[in-house]
Amino acid sequence: MRTLEELEMRLAEPSEALIGDLAELSGDIIVIGAGGKLGPSLVKLAANASQASGASRQIIAVSRFGSPGSEEQLRGPGIRTVATDVTDERALFELPDAENVVYLVGEKFGSTQSAASTWATNAYLPGRIAERFAGARIAALSTGTVYPMVPAESGGCTEEAAVAPIGDYAMSCVGRERILTHFAARTGSPLALIRLNYAVEMRYGILIDLATMILEGTPIDLSMPAANVVWQGYANEVTLRSLLHAAAASPFVINVTGPETVSIRYAASRLAERLGRDVNFRGEESQVAFLSNAAKCFGLFGYPSVTLDALIDATADWIAAGGATHGRPTKFQTSDGRF
Repeated sequence: MRTLEELEMRLAEPSEALIGDLAELSGDIIVIGAGGKLGPSLVKLAANASQASGASRQIIAVSRFGSPGSEEQLRGPGIRTVATDVTDERALFELPDAENVVYLVGEKFGSTQSAASTWATNAYLPGRIAERFAGARIAALSTGTVYPMVPAESGGCTEEAAVAPIGDYAMSCVGRERILTHFAARTGSPLALIRLNYAVEMRYGILIDLATMILEGTPIDLSMPAANVVWQGYANEVTLRSLLHAAAASPFVINVTGPETVSIRYAASRLAERLGRDVNFRGEESQVAFLSNAAKCFGLFGYPSVTLDALIDATADWIAAGGATHGRPTKFQTSDGRF
């Protein structure tokens, strides 16, 4: 994964398990929020898996497509793009019907300064989507920050842990889950909630943040001592495969992340070694962090195909070669919920 073409090919390469699941799934898949960081790779993955399965379906990619060329990039066999603003009521109800919805819309950065907008996007809009697609299967992206911070040695929060959101972003994400659960029960829409905890690929994520700081000589803040990371391709696969597990009476909730509790000190030191640079640290390591336990996910869907060491190596190669990034730091160091 040394070039953009290689990276995108790897992200869009379906596993046999995904191909098998999409062969069982009936109907088209509409991906709302397809123009964001996750959306393009998920859309292409869904199209490739559907073609390989022999299923006759459309993958409908919905977004404002604000970036130049973003809509054209997604056009291809089995993919239909719809450029629209789903916050517009008329535009929302003019969307094509689909039996399956993957909902990726969310607002995180700037949520403290724009709390009202954050709540409208993360908690109000999902209800409108659920009403528009009443009866459809819905897989909706959520976040591991709905859980409390826990000791690094705890292994992370399981899906049974009580939510305890900190700050407007995390609270509004709990709001999203509650609103979708309400409408799922009312309309009979099978629902899956994907609590994703720091997906990474070569253009963004915690590892890119660390590598960039190392190259710039910026000290690494250790106040958040550990984190979870997972290969974006795996997160996309689980999101799509979760459609078959969606349930109306009680939503299917799944933590999606990697198997390791990753020490920030360890990951930064490994990246610095690969980059041939020194690394500086600052701050004291806290005893707690935002951590998720994805044992349920691994039991259902298997383990990620790209390991932590492989992700570290690929990130170092990418950043050393001057590879493009999305320029959107994760702010993983944040512990007060102010993103």
